[in-house]
Amino acid sequence: MKKRSSSDLCNCGWLSNAFFMRWTAGDIFGVVKYHPVPCIFAASLLFFMGVEYTLRMIQSSSPPFDLGFIATRPLHRFLASRPTLNSVLAGLNTVFVGMQMVYIVWTFLIEGRPRATISALFMFTCRGILGYATQLPLPEDFLGSGVDFPVGNVSFFLFYSGHVAASVIASLDMKRMQRWKLAYLFDTLNVLQMIRLLSTRGHYTIDLAVGIGAGILFDSLAGKYEESRKKELLAGSPNGTSNDVQVHENGEYLSVSSH
Repeated sequence: MKKRSSSDLCNCGWLSNAFFMRWTAGDIFGVVKYHPVPCIFAASLLFFMGVEYTLRMIQSSSPPFDLGFIATRPLHRFLASRPTLNSVLAGLNTVFVGMQMVYIVWTFLIEGRPRATISALFMFTCRGILGYATQLPLPEDFLGSGVDFPVGNVSFFLFYSGHVAASVIASLDMKRMQRWKLAYLFDTLNVLQMIRLLSTRGHYTIDLAVGIGAGILFDSLAGKYEESRKKELLAGSPNGTSNDVQVHENGEYLSVSSH
């Protein structure tokens, strides 16, 4: 960004050294040209500020408004009239959840890469805290199944979706390891899972959206944790290196033997 010299600036006291006082017309138009994404977000901020402050609040006696429920209303009616199909889909979803857990545990116990496992532990711990702190009511017209996970209609936390977050964690690990086909399969199944959860009213839309964000966030935090441990261990070893420190390039795995 081109800056004007101090001689071009007006004498405005403490504002004379402010960053924006050095902007030129070319700088301002250049932001739109070279940084369109932040500009779109800025326009979205103004739009949703208008929406937020002109929209009527949902009455406490009314069910929550959820666009995901509205979009999947035909699927909800379809599954409500076919309980057997609903149970079949619930069973397939449970199999997918098992696939997520098997992969995440496999990366640690078999491949020796703990990042996905650490990420899942972080994620489920945070989900438990948030889910207990704000216990949301079960959506109306929830379609439960005895083969679903959690099983049947037993109590479970709505916020946020552990199903979605765990799938994101597994998919991110697959992409790090360049297991592209498996990663794309998990992404596709995750989308189908989200459609089913909305159709059966098993989660609100916000639960699923935050589940995606939680998977990305805790995967990143697990990576930062591994990196910090690596720095600590290397700093404590002679000359900053050690034969006992092992780092795997793709998985960023770090281990130090006890001897």
